[in-house]
Amino acid sequence: LFTAPEGAQDDLKKISGVGPVLEKKLNALGITTYAQIVAFSAEDIARVDEVLNFKGRIERDNWVDQAKELAGN
Repeated sequence: LFTAPEGAQDDLKKISGVGPVLEKKLNALGITTYAQIVAFSAEDIARVDEVLNFKGRIERDNWVDQAKELAGN
């Protein structure tokens, strides 16, 4: 779904609701950094939600705001 950026990966498990299994699934989709999550559009959220069958979890757990804080933005 996404192209993983070059460089070090962020510890996505620091986002509330993301554990080791989910982090691996996100990485497999090319999501490896907080910056990518911060930049999610509504369409990106819908695509990830659909592929992983999240039923609104990204918005419910407020991943974008959590990623902003973790990224220091």
